[in-house]
Amino acid sequence: MRLLILPLLALLAACTGKPSFDDPSLSDRKLNLEDFFDGDLVAYGQFQDILGTVRRSFVVTIRGDWDNERLRLVEDFTYEDGSTEQRIWTLTKTGPDSWTGTAPGVIGQATGQEQDNRFNWAYEIDLPIPSADGTSDTMRVTFDDWMWLLAEDRLLNLAYVKRYGVDIGTVTISFEKE
Repeated sequence: MRLLILPLLALLAACTGKPSFDDPSLSDRKLNLEDFFDGDLVAYGQFQDILGTVRRSFVVTIRGDWDNERLRLVEDFTYEDGSTEQRIWTLTKTGPDSWTGTAPGVIGQATGQEQDNRFNWAYEIDLPIPSADGTSDTMRVTFDDWMWLLAEDRLLNLAYVKRYGVDIGTVTISFEKE
């Protein structure tokens, strides 16, 4: 019976609605990634598995630097168990509303597109995963990040996470400019 339930849950998860640039914009705000992420930010987030169980929560301090060509983001994560991680992104603006980016662990390049108050960012990454014995391994997953500018100093990020093409959970993050 359990073998039958897992594929059905995976099929149901694949059928859930996800954001699209075809969705109407609900705001007249304009997101400019380089403006929002230039400077110091703090973010609060959590990862929920496909069944909705919160598996990890974290706080991220971010130092962003836009030099009119590239946006560098130094992200320092602190997880609920006290463990830490640093990820450094280098983003390049490739058009009026398009971006590419790299970071350690990212496979190839991340690609992104801005439209109105939102940004979509997609990439594949070998994500560090802690184990029960205190060591760390990696899991290759894909992220489909959607960000919405809620206010001049606040951005909401909802990321859909897949492994082997199957949804495994979501990451929800609230970014705040300091």
